[in-house]
Amino acid sequence: MVITTTSDKKTARKISKILIEKSLAGCCQIIGPIESHYVWKKRIEISKEYLCFIKTSKEKYKNIEKVIKNNNPYKVPEIIAIDITKGLKSYLNWLNE
Repeated sequence: MVITTTSDKKTARKISKILIEKSLAGCCQIIGPIESHYVWKKRIEISKEYLCFIKTSKEKYKNIEKVIKNNNPYKVPEIIAIDITKGLKSYLNWLNE
């Protein structure tokens, strides 16, 4: 699973659409708005963001990273991959198809 954030819902939807159309993800979920707190250029920032959960396989990570970097306006977009170690077998089979 890959996690990313965007500054607006339109961008989150665009990234999700590209990933689904290119068969790089089986499912993308958009949650938000959420409130993010972080340090940027030595200042504490608080911003509204949209969180995307991208269900995929390890083999597709590099291409997903490229899509996110090319479509996210952030200079340093959050892109985090988490291994799915367990899950409903029929769901995981569907995801890998």
